[in-house]
Amino acid sequence: MSLLQPELLRHLAGAHPDGVAWRNVSDETELTLSGWHRMSNRLARGLGRIGVAKGDRVALMLPGDDPLEWLISYMGIHKAGAVALPLSARLGDAELARVLHHAEPTAVLCGEIPAAAAAGSATVVSTGAEAAETWSGLLDADDADLDVALAPDDAADVMYTSGTTGEPKGVLVRHGSLSTIDQVPDAWLGLGFLTSSPFATTSGSLLVCGPMRGGLTGWVLPRFDPARWLRTVEADRPVAAFLVPAMVELIVRTPEFESADLSSLAVVNIGSAPIATATLQRFGARLPRAEVLCGYGMTEFGAVTAVPMGDGGRHLGSVGRPLPGVEVRILDEDGSELPRGAIGQIAVGGRRRPRAYFRDPDASATAWRDGWLLSGDLGRLDDDGHLWVVGRQKEMIIRGGHNIVPGEVEAALFEHPAVAEAAVAGVAHPVLGEDVAAWIVLRGPVRIDDLRAFLLDRLADYKVPRRISVIGALPRNESGKVLKSELVSSEKPGGQP
Repeated sequence: MSLLQPELLRHLAGAHPDGVAWRNVSDETELTLSGWHRMSNRLARGLGRIGVAKGDRVALMLPGDDPLEWLISYMGIHKAGAVALPLSARLGDAELARVLHHAEPTAVLCGEIPAAAAAGSATVVSTGAEAAETWSGLLDADDADLDVALAPDDAADVMYTSGTTGEPKGVLVRHGSLSTIDQVPDAWLGLGFLTSSPFATTSGSLLVCGPMRGGLTGWVLPRFDPARWLRTVEADRPVAAFLVPAMVELIVRTPEFESADLSSLAVVNIGSAPIATATLQRFGARLPRAEVLCGYGMTEFGAVTAVPMGDGGRHLGSVGRPLPGVEVRILDEDGSELPRGAIGQIAVGGRRRPRAYFRDPDASATAWRDGWLLSGDLGRLDDDGHLWVVGRQKEMIIRGGHNIVPGEVEAALFEHPAVAEAAVAGVAHPVLGEDVAAWIVLRGPVRIDDLRAFLLDRLADYKVPRRISVIGALPRNESGKVLKSELVSSEKPGGQP
């Protein structure tokens, strides 16, 4: 039985009205299935009252501290037949202005009103009590179902990619691709599924109805804190959790990690970015009875691969096998398919209708070739069909004619017990063209010369960074991906040799 998100909520609200769909761990507020259904109906009707029609775009940038209001708004936008623009409330004004100019939303739902939204033509709806149009005032008195038909090919979202420079790129997401799981639970278990991933990200949006399809209650911790996460698992006993690699890295370096009782967790899904095998091993060692499953996906396609249940760590470090209906190829620089084991660009295709960049046919034609999405990621397929992601094609370092994949160097750095986090990138060099630089966060003392000696035992000498900088934290975006451009731009010529 396959249901679109609004249909799934309506079905479950009728079958299990008192079931808790989502709980805000920070303040213990809850949203039942029937409450979510009725409140989103009211919001959808309110959107119609201010002029939002089917196909119109509505920017959704409520702050992360309001996750239940965000969920009501997101579902209400879809029930109105409109297209959601999930945006980070932390966008700078110039960034937001570019997105709003590109997307031309009819309405903007926000907390504090950004100057870019106030200056635009869209109707601004704020959760603030002093706003001209408030979020609570938008809720209509009528909570009955709306008569707005949705089809799998109808536009659901425009997800803007995480780049912060140049013209914005939004990916058009259709209702039929918002979930890769075609199931409806027979019973409402109400067991906890813990997440801190912002809903405005690609991975976060897939979790809006993800727990519901398994009869689980979503628990959202709006502001991720590793010690708070560990305490929540110990005290509240969730059975499942979703983490991005940055969160796992922070958890394993938290002092409480070694003694925390994590035995309630049966499944931990890790996605959004590659993760070091050494970090996975350390994390998994504290979860001997849990399945730790990595996955791979991208805004331009959705979920691509997942480690299957029951793998038992046999492919630890991989992102799993292609999901049903998905195909993965590894291509060389000329676009020819490479054999198993060879590293090349990951191309994704299959039965799903290809996504496209919103209002950018040229960019779409560049990214999609003959139905295949050229990911820009480097990876390999092993003999069992598992995908291993090793880095970004555009991040490939060419040092004196040698090709160096940053992910390989990062993985070697993570093997050192004193290294908690690591990022590697190419920096300009007057003779070699590029040189290898590393930025590390330490969990214990180590001499840089000793660290280089450690790397020389594991890597070719030309891959060992000559510039290694110790910093307090790696800069990351809301999806947990390291912003290497910020690290490179901060690097001074003639830095630490």
